[in-house]
Amino acid sequence: MELQIEGRNVDIRNSWQEKINEEKERLGRHHPGLVHHLRVAIEETAGHKSGGFEVRVVASVPNDTLVVTRKGESVRPLLVEAFDTLGLLLKELQRKRRQTGKVPEEVAVTHLAGTVKSLFPEEAYGFIVTPDGEEVYFHEHALKDLTLEQLAEGAAVHFGLGEGDKGPTAAWVRAGK
Repeated sequence: MELQIEGRNVDIRNSWQEKINEEKERLGRHHPGLVHHLRVAIEETAGHKSGGFEVRVVASVPNDTLVVTRKGESVRPLLVEAFDTLGLLLKELQRKRRQTGKVPEEVAVTHLAGTVKSLFPEEAYGFIVTPDGEEVYFHEHALKDLTLEQLAEGAAVHFGLGEGDKGPTAAWVRAGK
């Protein structure tokens, strides 16, 4: 996720930079691969009636751009509120996309067998390797009738191959036999 931070009429403080980086990492964990570009603008608005700062967070996601603006007297709470709101917007966007873009397993492009290559349970995803050596990303939401905790590296799985923003993605994953 590309990050751009800019200050308008104000210098960016280290504590603000650290908070922005912390929030960016949290977004990456909760919505892996969804946000491609993140821009945070902090502006001092001395004459504004609602406070001295405006924080604007702009997230570029596939086929959309989400913008959250917050105004107030202190930057850190505004950053927290803006990123929390952005997180809710991303969650809602993913929910809508799942509802409108759901394809039954039977219609998935290709049914394949593979082996779990690596798991990242704290980030809720992993990779499957196909017999021909291709790596395929999967998110825990793609798991059918099992959880990440029930999987282990080297486990046999069956999956439906789809195409994600960054390459091959498993549309669904089931335990292999």
